[in-house]
Amino acid sequence: MLIVRRVHESDLDPLFELIQKSEYGLTTLKISKDELESRIEKSIFAFQQKLGKPSGQPYVFVMEDLAHGKIVGTCSIYSKIGGFEPMYSYEIKESHHNSEELGVFKTINVLHLREEHNGPSEIGSLFLSPDYWGSGHGRLLSLSRFLFIAEFRDRFEKEMVAEMRGIVGKDGKSPLWGAIGSHFFQIDFPKAETLTSQSKKFIADLMPKHPIYIPLLPEDAQKVIGQVHENTLPALKVLETEGFEFRQLVDIFDGGPTMHCEVDQIRAVKESSSGVVTCIEDSFPNASQQLISNAKLDFRTCLGTTAWNQDGVTIDQVTALRLNLKIGDRVRCINLKPDPK
Repeated sequence: MLIVRRVHESDLDPLFELIQKSEYGLTTLKISKDELESRIEKSIFAFQQKLGKPSGQPYVFVMEDLAHGKIVGTCSIYSKIGGFEPMYSYEIKESHHNSEELGVFKTINVLHLREEHNGPSEIGSLFLSPDYWGSGHGRLLSLSRFLFIAEFRDRFEKEMVAEMRGIVGKDGKSPLWGAIGSHFFQIDFPKAETLTSQSKKFIADLMPKHPIYIPLLPEDAQKVIGQVHENTLPALKVLETEGFEFRQLVDIFDGGPTMHCEVDQIRAVKESSSGVVTCIEDSFPNASQQLISNAKLDFRTCLGTTAWNQDGVTIDQVTALRLNLKIGDRVRCINLKPDPK
C-alpha cells in the first residue's frame, strides 16, 4: 500500500525522523530540522505555482505506507542548479605526455575543477528506509519523479543530472576527501558535507584551482574516483536503464559519479502514456501493472493495473482510491521496467 506524493507541511516531523537514518555521503539530506522545514516550504510554494519556470525550486516527494500511516522514503527534483551558488565538480580529462628521446608516450587522467553557474535540472535526495529495501520499492520511488517531469515538462531544463553517492566509510571517512579536501579545508568529511547544505562559498574560497594528476594521489583515493557506494548501486542501475550515462564528472568530496541524460530521452519521460480514465473496475481483462500518476500539481503516484484502448484507460478501483481519481480525470502511466529487447 505504497504511494509517492508531494510533501505536505505535516510531513516535517516524520520526514526529519526518516532522514536521520541516512548515511554519510547523502549530502542533501544532512540538514537541520529548520533547513528541512525551509525546503518543504519552498517545495509547497513550487507545487502551488501555476507556471514554474526553472529557477532552482525544490520539488520534494515522500513515499507513504498507507497501511501503516508512515513516511518511508523521500526524493526530490531541483528545477535548476547553479546560479548564485554554482555547482562544483571535477571533470576527468586526459593529459598526453611523450618523449621521442626516451620513447615514452603516456596518457594521464587529470582532475579539473569545474564551476557551473547555468546548470541543468537535478534529481536527488533519494532515500528509502532500510526496512523497505527490495521488492522494487526503490525503483518506484525513483521513477515517480519522471512521471511528474513528463507531465510538467516546462518546469525543468533540457538536461537532467544525478550526483551519486561515492565511497564513504561507516566512520564518515572518504578516501578522496582525505587525499585532497582535508588538506585545504582542515575539517573532516561529515562537517564539510553538512556545510554544503548551508553555503558553497567555502568551496570557492579554499578549493585548489589547479589540475590534480590522479596518479599522484594515494592508491585508495584513485580507486574511488567515479565509483558509487555499494548501497547506491541499485539506484545507479535504475538510472542507467532509464538512459542516464556517466560523462566524466565526479563529486569533489567523495568522487561519486554524476550521471546525465537529456530529459526528453529519459525512458519514463519518453515512453510514458497520458490519457483519460474511461472506466474504473475491481478487475478487468488484459490488465497490465504500471506506475500510474494523476496529472495534477497535487501529485500522487502508485503501482496499479491498467488496460488501454483508443478512448483512454481503465484502472483498478484501489488505485483510483489511492490517487483520488474519478472517470474523466487524466493520468500518466509507465511500465516499471523497460520492455525486454
